[in-house]
Amino acid sequence: MSEAAKPGVLTGAQWKDAMGRAWAALHPVLERMNRPVGEATAARAGVAPGDRVLDVGCGTGDTSLDLARRAGHDGRCLGVDISATLLDSARKAADAAGVANVAFLEADAQTHAFAPGSFDVVYSRFGVMFFDDPDAAFANLRRAAAPGGRLAFTCWRKPQDNPLSTIAVDAARPFLPPIPPPTPGAPGRFAFADPDRVRGILERSGWKDIEIEALDAPTPASLDEMMALNLDLGMLGPILRDQPEAVRAQVHEAVGAAFAPHVVDGVVPMTAACWLVSARA
Repeated sequence: MSEAAKPGVLTGAQWKDAMGRAWAALHPVLERMNRPVGEATAARAGVAPGDRVLDVGCGTGDTSLDLARRAGHDGRCLGVDISATLLDSARKAADAAGVANVAFLEADAQTHAFAPGSFDVVYSRFGVMFFDDPDAAFANLRRAAAPGGRLAFTCWRKPQDNPLSTIAVDAARPFLPPIPPPTPGAPGRFAFADPDRVRGILERSGWKDIEIEALDAPTPASLDEMMALNLDLGMLGPILRDQPEAVRAQVHEAVGAAFAPHVVDGVVPMTAACWLVSARA
């Protein structure tokens, strides 16, 4: 299996290329599904007029626009992502919406030299599980936060709490080269599934008043949407790009058959089982 196809391993180049384009294409579906999680995270962050907000892993910028509106004319939001493709979509969305107090930066939040103490809020919706060195990343974000600044992010709980998350991969396995299980704690969707690990990372990187609570948000999708999300993105996306058309067709049929029994009244009634995490600088 190529480096690009290893579970949980996605480089900046990939996000600028195929994965970035796939994510941008599915942006309306993803935003509709993830909006309840983002709103809960913003509420936990307590974004208020005048706040300076950092949005980590902002993607196509929907969360950044919402945070900028919450911060008002006297506040601002900086959205950071490693994908130039997604940031291009974010800038176009900001221009179309007429939101002037938002900016976007192509950078790795783990290593970027943010001005110390320059943000009142550090926020992320599903954007912090991919750091190579989480301790270093959250220490860097801690330096960027103003004294007493708030941290709020969401991350996925374990796969067992998200049973539909493994259906596609399990259905595809018979047609693909062996897919090794992700290394526990390795960068990827479920890297922060263990709340004790999350708490330890935040404590070591200088955050305090840490709170971690379960969040279950309804994220229904049609069967076609679930197929696209799992075959174009997720673990299977980069793997299938290396496979011949015949194999892709077999996987498509198998994944569709696996999801079909879960369709109720035209939708797959999925729930996002997450951790809602907050802390103070």
